[in-house]
Amino acid sequence: MTTTPTPATDDAPSPPAPAPAPASARGRGAWATLRPLVLRLHFYAGVLVAPFLLVAALTGLLYAASFQAERILYADELTVPVGDRELPLSEQVEAARAAHPDGEIAAVRPSPEPGATTRVLLSGVPGVDPGHTLAVFVDPYTARVRGALEQYGSTGALPLRTWIDEFHRDLHLGEPGRLYSEFAASWLWVVACGGLVLWFSRRRARRGLRGTTGRRRTLGLHAGVGAWAALGFVFLSATGLTWSAYAGAHIGDLRTALGQETPTVSATAGEHAGHGTAGGTGGDTAHGVGLDRVLTAARAEGLDNPVELVPPADASSGYVVRQIQRSWPEKQDAVAVDPATGQVTDVLRFEDYPILAKLTRWGIDLHTGTLFGLVNQIALMLLALALILLIVWGYRLWWQRGRGSAFGRPVSRGAWQHVPPQLLVPLLALIAVLGYFLPLLGIPLAVFLAVDVVLGEIAHRRGRRTYGPAPR
Repeated sequence: MTTTPTPATDDAPSPPAPAPAPASARGRGAWATLRPLVLRLHFYAGVLVAPFLLVAALTGLLYAASFQAERILYADELTVPVGDRELPLSEQVEAARAAHPDGEIAAVRPSPEPGATTRVLLSGVPGVDPGHTLAVFVDPYTARVRGALEQYGSTGALPLRTWIDEFHRDLHLGEPGRLYSEFAASWLWVVACGGLVLWFSRRRARRGLRGTTGRRRTLGLHAGVGAWAALGFVFLSATGLTWSAYAGAHIGDLRTALGQETPTVSATAGEHAGHGTAGGTGGDTAHGVGLDRVLTAARAEGLDNPVELVPPADASSGYVVRQIQRSWPEKQDAVAVDPATGQVTDVLRFEDYPILAKLTRWGIDLHTGTLFGLVNQIALMLLALALILLIVWGYRLWWQRGRGSAFGRPVSRGAWQHVPPQLLVPLLALIAVLGYFLPLLGIPLAVFLAVDVVLGEIAHRRGRRTYGPAPR
């Protein structure tokens, strides 16, 4: 985010009345009339949205670091000494059930690599959040239970990462708390793009920091870092909105209308029914041919590790086996297996996903730090750190516009009056469309404009109405 203040010429007192645009202004480029609007929006959006962005950046920084912290903190549950051979999966599940008989088996994740434990996921366990499962960790070589931890989500987040993830998403306030993160994501791209446009318009890339001091140096740091990080901020904003409450619903509706939904393998036993609704969780893993034969059938279809086995939801459903690798190259193939015969009844390949479904999958995994592993996580931490620094520098710039003891005055209002109708009308139409799809952008923006107009009218009635100078 780049909350760039007005240039040095804006520090002069604003004229007491609106200055009419000279006739020559009609002959200049559109940017000369739009820049004051961009500057005002960038300034106010930065000032008002920055606290929300700061929280998102701090919690995002913690989340990106939580993957490696999780490996260290839960090493006893996640890893074991490599043995000579792995025991049948059914024996490992029996050991987990003997240690934790409560609840139902929601899924089983066999050991994905030598030295890694098998996870048996139980739902409906007393004391466990209904939206989470209890992961029982089993040594695949000895069937010894190594421990049990609450798990959340398809990436298998354990308590530390789950707590940070929920803090980042909704501040542990539930559905109402999700509005904070959607608000931040809705405005991040606006502030980033506005700052980038302002930076390019003043060719700040050609200005060095050497020898500069005070506000000019702060401005150089703020603008330079913001320009380099802007593309990353736009990406985080766009991908964060895909699973937000309101904007995410609009995105989902659009994908449905375009036929770009994420397909699921049909779990109807005994039928090649196409890609319908996937089988649910629960059930008895000893039903029918059993887990070992189901896993063998999935392996024969090319589903190598890591995989997850979901037992039949009911008597008319089959097993679902799906790959769960979110790192590059992604493994997202899935098959359904008839529990009576052990035959594969449906196959879904990731390569057959619609293009928007693939892009959504890659975007979410890149946003959450799983697509490229440690490199991805370091990049996210650097972006979060850059956003934190930009917010601090932005507020410092505002302070430095003052007299050393108070924040400087805001950017003058009235810039919209100098925008020609042929630019203003399409711009308002674009804002209306964006406001519909991004309500936490559109509603606050409408409120801000309404308050700004009211304050301007009050100042006018008191004879103190001021406007920024016409663009020159």
